[in-house]
Amino acid sequence: MKNYSWLLLFFFLLFPAGTYATPPKHEVRAVWLTIIYGLDWPDKPATTEEGRNRQKQQLCNILDKLQDANFNTVFLQVRMRGDVIYPSAIEPASAVFSGKIGISPGYDPLVFAIEECHKRGLELHAWFVTFPVGTNRLVNQQGNRSVVKKKPSLCKQHNGEWYLDPGVPETSDYILSLVQELVNNYDLDGIHFDYVRYPEKAKTFPDKAVHRKYGRSLSLDDWRRDNINRMMYRIYDWVKETKPWVQVSSAPLGKYNRIERVPNAGWTAYESVFQDPQQWVLDGKQDMLAPMMYYQDTNFYPFVDDWVANSNGRLFIPGLGAYRMDKKEGDWTKDDITAQLEYCRLAGASGGAFFRCAHILDNTKGIYDELKNNFYKYPALLPPLTWLSDSVPPAPEEILVERMDNELKLSWNHLAPEAPVYYTVYYSYTDTLSVESPQHILATGIRGTELYLPVNPGQEYGFTFCVTASDRYHLESEPSRETFYYFTNYIK
Repeated sequence: MKNYSWLLLFFFLLFPAGTYATPPKHEVRAVWLTIIYGLDWPDKPATTEEGRNRQKQQLCNILDKLQDANFNTVFLQVRMRGDVIYPSAIEPASAVFSGKIGISPGYDPLVFAIEECHKRGLELHAWFVTFPVGTNRLVNQQGNRSVVKKKPSLCKQHNGEWYLDPGVPETSDYILSLVQELVNNYDLDGIHFDYVRYPEKAKTFPDKAVHRKYGRSLSLDDWRRDNINRMMYRIYDWVKETKPWVQVSSAPLGKYNRIERVPNAGWTAYESVFQDPQQWVLDGKQDMLAPMMYYQDTNFYPFVDDWVANSNGRLFIPGLGAYRMDKKEGDWTKDDITAQLEYCRLAGASGGAFFRCAHILDNTKGIYDELKNNFYKYPALLPPLTWLSDSVPPAPEEILVERMDNELKLSWNHLAPEAPVYYTVYYSYTDTLSVESPQHILATGIRGTELYLPVNPGQEYGFTFCVTASDRYHLESEPSRETFYYFTNYIK
């Protein structure tokens, strides 16, 4: 187990304020793109073709800015409170896009988002709010399509809101049916579970009768954890049997339990809401954990070490509270966020995820500029999912270069396997090119076999290029043969 105090001291000695290490080649760089209430997208409902086009353009603008800052992953909220953003045979469409519950906006926002993410080399993971299904007002608005009305035996009211009861066996069936609908019908890169836990003030959740019926051999606390464990394992196994490359991840509470270094940790996943994500990764039933670590100091750094030490080789990416820079949410500084991100890299995390997207793209306190110009200065490949596959794709053929006005067209051939692949182009202004160096990554996540590079016609360049292929498990091929190209307007 790492010693938190010494590691933190070493971190501040090695990286004083304003200095940063070279970004890693492999890293998850994610945002949570929030749909509920239109917080991140869309900003208003659409009832006309003009309105639909405006929604689409708004998302394109968001994704362009993420691409410009070398992000590579979007957690897009697809299920909120018993309503969804895609055409579903099970639950009603959210009112966020059309203005009315159950009414389609005239296009499928999830299909559009997947296509636009993939065009920009971004993965899309379907962010799925699991057990909460809304207030009485929302349930009444949803009418007969509300799960509370359709399947009342699965639902409990608690603290003024409705929840699916994890202790009722049919709840697992219901959640799995929604997952099956998503994974079967969409080209997702992952499915990402939020609120897969008991609610706040869980001690008073009204499930004692259900416990007596189904779980008397276990204590109430252990039975509750077991309910969620069995459901998550069932979902993981089904996804891997169906589309094994689709990653299964979740966003648990930021503190797993009351660790030795922080015995008074307060609200924790294991003790407070009966959520056992470290057991999920120990049993190999998660590909990635993104704990919501929206804390500071001793409520943050020791728990980073704890998650890393107990990740069992799976991806751990801390959820970083960009929203806490808001004056009403803590008034954190930009450096509060970047110090956490740098520490997580040093501690062995696999990247980071920011909540919310708007707080990054609005450049709150300069955070977007800081990420784009320093922390995410170069593109990053996604970490390989080595526990899911060990088959590396063949290398592409060397890059062909063709000048087209003020651009260079880079193209290559590849005898790729039938499974989809994406490409990473490396470049150098010298004849020394290293595919291990992030500074040499020109672009990654390319879904075709060509790329255009703008050039300044008034200058001369000597370029060295090569390209690799990666499969959907993020396993990268050997590089192609290198191509040298000299760009000049003058006859030599």
